[in-house]
Amino acid sequence: MINILVTEDDRNIRRLIREYLLKAGYNVFDAEDGSSALKLLDKHHIDLLITDIMMPSIDGLELTVALRNSGFDLPILMITALESFKDKKNGFYSGADDYLVKPIDMEELVLRVSALLRRAKIANDKKLEYGDIVLHYEQYTVVAKDATFELPKKEFQLLYKLLSQPKKIFTRQQLMDEIWGFDTQSDIRTVDVHIKRIREKLAEMKEFEIVTVRGLGYKVEKKR
Repeated sequence: MINILVTEDDRNIRRLIREYLLKAGYNVFDAEDGSSALKLLDKHHIDLLITDIMMPSIDGLELTVALRNSGFDLPILMITALESFKDKKNGFYSGADDYLVKPIDMEELVLRVSALLRRAKIANDKKLEYGDIVLHYEQYTVVAKDATFELPKKEFQLLYKLLSQPKKIFTRQQLMDEIWGFDTQSDIRTVDVHIKRIREKLAEMKEFEIVTVRGLGYKVEKKR
């Protein structure tokens, strides 16, 4: 069961977020401020943190900085009424992974939580084996029997995602959301450009191919 910690000083908002996350199948802890959140983090394994910024005691920015400085690498989603670019920049600079402005669309929040957890799983697994090929996440390398290929970060993450679920069709939008994030300014065709580069660099790979599913997106299949 995935544990999510919701840190929000508004009781009604906290309860609403909790209800939606429980309905989505997550186990939820909640705290009214940063001090209470730290105590819960000390006692329980938390997979993802949702935190408001403006709170008494320790606020969301201070909480996030404290966690990053202490080595916590869990995904952090900030929610706040502050919506200027400067406010968002401060949130990301503190160590947040994503940012939502109030009033919150609860269905969007659940989608963002799901995407953050998927991206975290890719990063935490560190290594993926597909037949005789090994992908090393920390080095962004693809190791085959006779060669090693080092890919740029986004190309590697795309390939890792596709190979993690062979034969599953991923839409371009899914890949954009998971690799580039919801708030990216990149065009969706960026995915096509990166796929083309991966194909060119790994053209000699005999174990798999990236297949274009017309009108949908991409999937990986074994070469015949």
